Amino acid sequence: MQYRRFGKLDWKVSALGFGCMRFPTQDGDRLSPNIDEAEALRMVRHAIDSGVNYIDTAYPYHGGQSEVVVGKALQDGYREKVRLATKLPVFLVQSTADFDRLLNEQLKKLQTSYIDFYLLHALTGSRWRDIVLKHDLLTRAAAALADGRIRHLGFSFHDEYESFEEIVNGSDLWSFCQIQYNYMDTENQAGTRGLKLAASKGVAVVIMEPLMGGRLADPPKDILAAMESFPARRTAVEWALQWLWDQPEVSVVLSGMSTITQVEENLRFADNSRIQAFGPAEQALIAEVRERYRERTAIPCSRCNYCMPCPNGVYIPANFEFFNYARLYDDVAGARFKYKVFLTEEQRSGACIDCGVCADLCPQKIPIGEWMPKVSALLA
Repeated sequence: MQYRRFGKLDWKVSALGFGCMRFPTQDGDRLSPNIDEAEALRMVRHAIDSGVNYIDTAYPYHGGQSEVVVGKALQDGYREKVRLATKLPVFLVQSTADFDRLLNEQLKKLQTSYIDFYLLHALTGSRWRDIVLKHDLLTRAAAALADGRIRHLGFSFHDEYESFEEIVNGSDLWSFCQIQYNYMDTENQAGTRGLKLAASKGVAVVIMEPLMGGRLADPPKDILAAMESFPARRTAVEWALQWLWDQPEVSVVLSGMSTITQVEENLRFADNSRIQAFGPAEQALIAEVRERYRERTAIPCSRCNYCMPCPNGVYIPANFEFFNYARLYDDVAGARFKYKVFLTEEQRSGACIDCGVCADLCPQKIPIGEWMPKVSALLA
């Protein structure tokens, strides 16, 4: 395992972090609360035994059960081997007192007396101003730092760069931040500018969505052919991960792993990670791949599910997934089959009434109501 600087802290983090949002489940739904605990514990502990020292979870993951399972995985001496990260569900905060109520609940679920890295979850400019500042959550966080319930404070982010700049410059309490970043998101959300800004301030940068919700793991034939023609053979997943690890500003890359095979593959990739290992040829390939994807991908949905549940019952991420599938793989017939088999009539795009609720919640700022008629026109 390779280890990297973590901002200003006198501690080094493993290149790979274990994201606990997509544990294996008993019912096949990757976000289900019915986690396959035995397999999840085996995966987490195997990763730790192999050198991973950063475990990331959050209050809402797996319907609130991720923290419970992580707490079990870190028993038997494993808690002392890692730094544990979880997140305050800022979107549930209605008063200042909610900070301590939620933190204390999380400590109990995780079976620990302290959180190493505590994040304000999914900040946007409006949540920063209307919740964090309005309810004086930074004062409560400072008190939790002082009494030892949390060791370091950070935030995860889903909004435009200008809001990121406002937040990262808005407090001296930040030790780290977490951003969505991959070779397709260099100009989206915090992007490369945000990565470099945070690093310049000594704020460690944790990377989420390195595969853009899995979309970069299984590229279309022409993109895969370009990757396979390169002299150094790498899978699509390794290309995406190594592109991130090449950048010195990146502290740790989180992967939401669902199988032991994914764990083992990512461990192998992390073992081979190096800073500034990509030369002009590698960068040129990534640029080519990026352009080919941009020519194909219509809707930049990462399946984060912040838009759900839809008040009218539309399964928004699946509609977008099937639409993009048709474009990415030149397979409209296959996409129509998925659309009709896997979605009920109420879940399909035709049930959208363009109420706007989902668009306000979308981290990618996708005009969802404008896309739904296009989905219907192609797939219905």
